[in-house]
Amino acid sequence: MEANKSLLEQEGKVKNWIIFISILIPVAVAVLLFMPQKVDVGAEWVYFLPHLNAIINSATTLALILGLIFVKNKMYSYHGATMSVAFGLGAIFLVSYVIYHGSAESTSFGGEGWIRPVYYFLLITHIILAAVALFPILFAYYYGYTNQREKHRKVVKYAYPIWLYVSVTGVVVYLMISPYYVS
Repeated sequence: MEANKSLLEQEGKVKNWIIFISILIPVAVAVLLFMPQKVDVGAEWVYFLPHLNAIINSATTLALILGLIFVKNKMYSYHGATMSVAFGLGAIFLVSYVIYHGSAESTSFGGEGWIRPVYYFLLITHIILAAVALFPILFAYYYGYTNQREKHRKVVKYAYPIWLYVSVTGVVVYLMISPYYVS
């Protein structure tokens, strides 16, 4: 009885941390994007980060697809490993993204005609879903890590398609804007 109470208390604390992180990170990113003065890191290397982020997003997409294949084939240890890789790549991406947007001005899209609304549709949906994605992703990862499969399955119904969409559109948006980057 005491063990169950302790487990519930621990899970409550984890849930509070997940909620806190899921709110803090999008707010911090928004502040970085819109702050009037960028942080001077004294180097040009930050202009490589969008290219690195596209590679990270591509690798994340592959890990997510492999994770789905593995779970469909009941290869749960491989599924867990690939999802941990995707989760780790997401953390690396977030650090790289924050460094870049905290130190470099945003690039404007220069495309014209029909491609312009396509780009902005992808960008806006990518941003909105990226802002809300962390919440279900963290819960899905926590439930998977703690082997709470039923809760994991319920959350993954939302987390997986959002995460996959964000990782794919991140690459597509990068490919569309990359000709306009100033290096």
